[in-house]
Amino acid sequence: MAAFTIYPAIDIRGGKCVRLVQGDYGQETVYDEQPVEVAKRWEANGASWIHVVDLDGAKEGRPMNAQLVGEIARTVSVPIQVGGGLRTLEDIELLLDTGVPRVILGTAAIEDRDFVEAALGKYGERIAIGIDARNGFVATRGWLETSEVKADILAAELAAVGAKTFIFTDISRDGMMKGPNVEAIVQLAKASGQQVIASGGVSGMDDIRALSAYAADGVAGAIIGKALYTGGIDLTEAVRLGAAERS
Repeated sequence: MAAFTIYPAIDIRGGKCVRLVQGDYGQETVYDEQPVEVAKRWEANGASWIHVVDLDGAKEGRPMNAQLVGEIARTVSVPIQVGGGLRTLEDIELLLDTGVPRVILGTAAIEDRDFVEAALGKYGERIAIGIDARNGFVATRGWLETSEVKADILAAELAAVGAKTFIFTDISRDGMMKGPNVEAIVQLAKASGQQVIASGGVSGMDDIRALSAYAADGVAGAIIGKALYTGGIDLTEAVRLGAAERS
């Protein structure tokens, strides 16, 4: 069976671990003052990867929490992937130099294709493409704007120039605890022919079962945020289920 990985999320804003509702910076809940301690907890609970988002960076268009991200990368022994505001090769280099093995490009995938292709050419599989969609169309700039580009078409185009990993978020599901948009996630995996990590709306173990059932189609994992912080999902159980579903 194909691999299915659980990615516990740490969203950083103002140095704290927070969650937003549908990317709305006005709807923020602070869950922990110490993101490094949260990362240590996720590792202790069995995480094999950790997903980190620099929300300040996403809004400002440049890394704003690189020092804190580096501290997380050095503190835990599991790999982390980081996104938020990466617009230049220097931004990427800054994070990779802190010990981060994989970075996520989002807005730039729409607005600066030459940069994305250059990044894929230089860093290869250390680059993941974050595709955030609203009604099937790609959203950019911390979800503040919506483009006229369809998510599955963008994925296919970027796969053709070397993208191996996509992170797909259906904004309408994010932070709403309504379950992931499985159909759209599978469609993106099939369109790109590469691995897709699902993000947004994973609220219970049934959601993990629903997604991992498509591991063979390229659905390679799930990012879990709010449900971990509110107790809706136990990370240890989720990791165990993901491993069991693929065995």
